[in-house]
Amino acid sequence: MAVDEVSFKVEEGEIVAFLGPNGAGKTTTIKMFTTLSVPTKGQLVINGVDPVKDPAAARRSFGIVFQDQSLDEDLTAYENMYIHTVLYGVPKKERKVRVEKMLRFVELWDRKDDLVKKFSGGMRRRLEIARSLTHHPKILFLDEPTLGLDPQTRNHIWEFVKDLNVKEKMTVFFSTHYLDEAARVADRIIIIDHGKIIGHGTPQSLMNETGTDTLEAAFLKLTGSVIRDEEAGTVDNMRMHVRLRRGK
Repeated sequence: MAVDEVSFKVEEGEIVAFLGPNGAGKTTTIKMFTTLSVPTKGQLVINGVDPVKDPAAARRSFGIVFQDQSLDEDLTAYENMYIHTVLYGVPKKERKVRVEKMLRFVELWDRKDDLVKKFSGGMRRRLEIARSLTHHPKILFLDEPTLGLDPQTRNHIWEFVKDLNVKEKMTVFFSTHYLDEAARVADRIIIIDHGKIIGHGTPQSLMNETGTDTLEAAFLKLTGSVIRDEEAGTVDNMRMHVRLRRGK
């Protein structure tokens, strides 16, 4: 799905849920944010950096966890983490310290020498999140991070993300089809459909605007109940702006 005149801002320290039906333009938008796709026109700013003009600098500003696993299953948890620090230019003297800190933070330090192929789905997700944070990014992008996980693991991951948001003042921008997660976790909701932003606000304000009593009901009222195909298409006519507000 091409996106058309999409425009919004995300402030420093916010947790924002980016919602939409299949094919609405969510993944296309996240790909542009994370330098995997290039818009044909418009403005895109990540932490003060234009990712089209300076993708390397933009990548240093964010971490990302994709829908599909990107870990090397034939390496250990520690090896996956360490390679990431090398690729992102973490100073050599800091690499081991950062890897240990993040593995302890996600409660995987005692499994650091185990091959990833032995990990459960929830452990892999925690490892991917930990890996995405080893270079101290300002923004964390999560594209369907809890897809296919059981409720206990989903809750654990979101508690971890919220804790990280508070402790590190990290901005979190995530997509999900689990609307209960969005209602529970996000400070603000942005809804996209057919490549355009059709709703934004807090979960409560969206419910008030649509005269509904749940975020799911508000979402369906805005997007309809027709089943959609999977997202596909090209990048076109995009305008976005993410601004991280600096503290005094």
